Amino acid sequence: MLPNKIYIHYLRQLRKLLLKIEQHNPAIFNERLCDDMFPLLQQARTAVGFTLRSCCPLAGREIVSFAEGDYTLANLLQEIDQTVEYLTELTPDDFQQAESVSVNTVAGFAELTLPGEEYFLMYSLPNFFFHYNMVYAIARKSGMVIGKAEYDGYHQYPEGFQFS
Repeated sequence: MLPNKIYIHYLRQLRKLLLKIEQHNPAIFNERLCDDMFPLLQQARTAVGFTLRSCCPLAGREIVSFAEGDYTLANLLQEIDQTVEYLTELTPDDFQQAESVSVNTVAGFAELTLPGEEYFLMYSLPNFFFHYNMVYAIARKSGMVIGKAEYDGYHQYPEGFQFS
């Protein structure tokens, strides 16, 4: 299990998506999918935080954070860059005990203790993608023309393509 590789790829996609949003309409950063949900930048920062909340305990390390200052694009891009750099330094050896560790975490108001594999597959990875998906959904709801290519970096479609 190499969770850092998954997160590095999608953090780079998130970075590209945020820059595309900035070029399209920076006001989108303050938009929410629903009134009771985080705005886009906070959704993105929460996704970034889940990468470290996931990888650090699975690698036997204390959880670190590179979040600084307000929810601004500049701060978030710096946080993404520092997080990618940190995750890049983790090696397969760091995750050798990942499936045998027990991770304590808080999910909303619930205190959880989960085995490493369950923590990664059933809790932290889905939470990362939840918040990443919210960034994408808010951007789409706000009128951005983006698709799977921007989301995962693998899909390709001809310009103007639409599903009917």
